[in-house]
Amino acid sequence: MDKEKLNNEFEKLWNETPLSHSDSKKEASWEQFHSKTFAAEKKKFKPWRYYAAASVLLFVLIGTGIYFKVQSDSENAVLAENVIENTSSTIKYVVLPDSSKVELSPNSKIIYGQNFALNRKIKMNGEAYFKVKKDKQHPFQVFCDETTTTVLGTSFTVKEFQNEEVTVELYEGSVQMNIKGQDQKWILKPGDKFTYVNQSASVTEFSRFVDFDNEKLSTVSQYIEDNYGYKVILPKENLNQKITIRINKKENLKTILQLISEMYNLNFELNEDLKQITFQ
Repeated sequence: MDKEKLNNEFEKLWNETPLSHSDSKKEASWEQFHSKTFAAEKKKFKPWRYYAAASVLLFVLIGTGIYFKVQSDSENAVLAENVIENTSSTIKYVVLPDSSKVELSPNSKIIYGQNFALNRKIKMNGEAYFKVKKDKQHPFQVFCDETTTTVLGTSFTVKEFQNEEVTVELYEGSVQMNIKGQDQKWILKPGDKFTYVNQSASVTEFSRFVDFDNEKLSTVSQYIEDNYGYKVILPKENLNQKITIRINKKENLKTILQLISEMYNLNFELNEDLKQITFQ
């Protein structure tokens, strides 16, 4: 590569620093770097000097907290990947660097970059429930197969099937759906289910809630055991008491326990080691 091409490549990389750095700051820093690295020389051109300059540039940018990436064919390419994979038979709970939370289903995987605070992009396979930390300056994007889910702060489930079908179920907030290579976008509201299969997209409704209408309290206890993985122990006198309640399928467990406690004037103890909840 000749000197002019090297110069153009360095300038391109330099300008791909995060948006948090102003254009004027980028231009000034580039001029300073360029004047030192590509100054006119009387000696014969030596390519190794520019390869060394590339190493210095990378070191300086990383050392000052400024990161850049070369755009590849994939719009969701990340710099220096973190890979979290769930090879167990139970849900894996993950807290991301921006404090967003993920419930990663068995046989599922997420990948995100080291610069996640500035570039909140995640690639995933399998199934995961996301509860996203609000950050209007840095939209949160999940890439699954050919679909992109973009959010600012919300909770939703993304699921990929073996027949290349992807579904997104929205529980709270609002998300925008895009498909690679298409201009159309879909805005989902809570209760909407987006399905992409056989290169076709559709939006339908799904039930975000489970209703218990005059059911035994022991039935609700069984629901907690089946969906949250905690064994529930109730006083014998409360086992057959009736309850009418609507629960968001992704409701926080402690919220459900507190509600039951207030309705029946009970106290509860949650033992994380034993995965057991005791009402008394």
